Amino acid sequence: MIEFLLATDNLPFTAALGVMLVIGVMEAVGLMFGADLASAVDSVLPDFDLDADLDVEGGAAPGPLAAALGWLCVGKVPALILLICFLLAFGLAGLGVQSLVLESTGALLPGWFAAIPALAIGLPATRFLGLGFAKILPQDETYAVSESEFLGKVATVTMGTARAGLPAEAKLRDAHGNTHYVRVEPLRPADSFAAGTAVVLKARDGAVYKVDAA
Repeated sequence: MIEFLLATDNLPFTAALGVMLVIGVMEAVGLMFGADLASAVDSVLPDFDLDADLDVEGGAAPGPLAAALGWLCVGKVPALILLICFLLAFGLAGLGVQSLVLESTGALLPGWFAAIPALAIGLPATRFLGLGFAKILPQDETYAVSESEFLGKVATVTMGTARAGLPAEAKLRDAHGNTHYVRVEPLRPADSFAAGTAVVLKARDGAVYKVDAA
């Protein structure tokens, strides 16, 4: 079994599973120390219009990239969870394909060639798992927030301590009562806001909001 996993032509798939395990351990350790790796990853990603279900007659149709990312549930589920799902699906699919080929022919496919069916299986599997996580996660929460109307609203730091250059997670409610999670850091470098602190969103720098004490 070990020889099969470490075979040169299987390295793309065993590496994918190894990276998945490393990310999982990092997330678990981060949560123990009050850091949320999934939210941190979302905070540095660029903003896309990922609504692949837009009414084309009522507005512009999404671009190919936005449609593809929307199909993969990016914006509905934290990107790190989707990455873990993809690595798991790709790794298991690749090893499964190689196992079947080995039993049938006595040899392994070249890694790059086996990656083709692994991707064909892994991408739909990622969407399937993403849709499952989207149903499990609370429906009134979002991890991809870009609304400028949040400026001036009061949020509560929920995880970590917000320091200059080290955003923390905070939550707020919009005018419709929906809960949103945003990344915040102090407007003034000398300030810091621990979990439970109420802050006011004063400005926005990319995906991070600059805040002051409420």
